[in-house]
Amino acid sequence: MLQRLFRPRPAQTTGKALYVAAVAQARTPALYEALGAPDTVEGRFEVYSLHVVLLLERLRGDGPAAAETSQALFDAYVKSLDDALREMGVGDLSVGKKMRKLGEAFFGRAKNYHAAFEALPDRGPLEALIARTVYAGADEAKAPVMADYVLAQRDHLAAQPATGLLKGDVDWRAA
Repeated sequence: MLQRLFRPRPAQTTGKALYVAAVAQARTPALYEALGAPDTVEGRFEVYSLHVVLLLERLRGDGPAAAETSQALFDAYVKSLDDALREMGVGDLSVGKKMRKLGEAFFGRAKNYHAAFEALPDRGPLEALIARTVYAGADEAKAPVMADYVLAQRDHLAAQPATGLLKGDVDWRAA
């Protein structure tokens, strides 16, 4: 009985699996080599966040199970950021402040990506957002190519049935 009480809810397990899949895709070397995403702490944060946003966007509006899974995905993302800050040696007193800033940055990105997707087929807002975030201080000329990648991933995710995603199965297109 205690095992059932302390066993994670299925959505938590699925959210973690989706987060692991997003991280694995965000670590694809082609994103940094061919698409020119900066291989820096900030650049990786942006690429990780982008993949999490793509999954959250895909699950949006697919019912209560998808909403619970989306929350679990976000929770796994936040926990991973917290763990990373602590591993980088950020003191306990500073972690909260940094997490608040990262959370605000993520919510801003998610809101802006959603608005950019709503503006399609006008790709201008998406390309500008990618140039401003992913390529901040780097070669912004690759932003249209990254936008191609993002739109291809978005379409590929949209073609996947929610039932698979709600089991933690996600298929990414090759970068």
